[in-house]
Amino acid sequence: MIAIEKALPEHVSGISDVCSKGYRHTYKETHSTEYIERMVREFYNQDRILNEVKHTSREWNGWFVALDENKVVGAIGGGMTGLEKAEVFVLYLDPSRKRERIGSRLLNELTNEQVQRGASEQWVSVSKGNLKGIPFYEAVGFTAQSEQESYQNLEEEAYKSIRYRRSL
Repeated sequence: MIAIEKALPEHVSGISDVCSKGYRHTYKETHSTEYIERMVREFYNQDRILNEVKHTSREWNGWFVALDENKVVGAIGGGMTGLEKAEVFVLYLDPSRKRERIGSRLLNELTNEQVQRGASEQWVSVSKGNLKGIPFYEAVGFTAQSEQESYQNLEEEAYKSIRYRRSL
């Protein structure tokens, strides 16, 4: 039985593991190894995640985890980017646990938190060509709004992200 709950310090290692594996799995065919490892080092290191678990705010609502017998099998994080505007910053699952509705349950938990904080719309950036994320977000009501350069591209990199939005 999968339980969805707010992350605690004891979940940090599991969050780091599931996000790192999920990121590598998602982008192995569309992004360079250098780019992937740079993002994993920056965003999914345990020191950063521990700080994010301990310190939440309006702008960072914290991490939520999906637990299967106390093992982290999915994680999501997001925050408020305006008075009524929310963002999904990160959502990854253990690659072997797709199609179990874990992602939907995590998204619902974060969305409920953001609605309680006043959100009436929710945004997410998805890398162009992400054939795992794009169908998921479109299936839950997000629609493409614009395209932009991906976060942290180096000068020689030309990765793009699609900005998606849905009303809450």
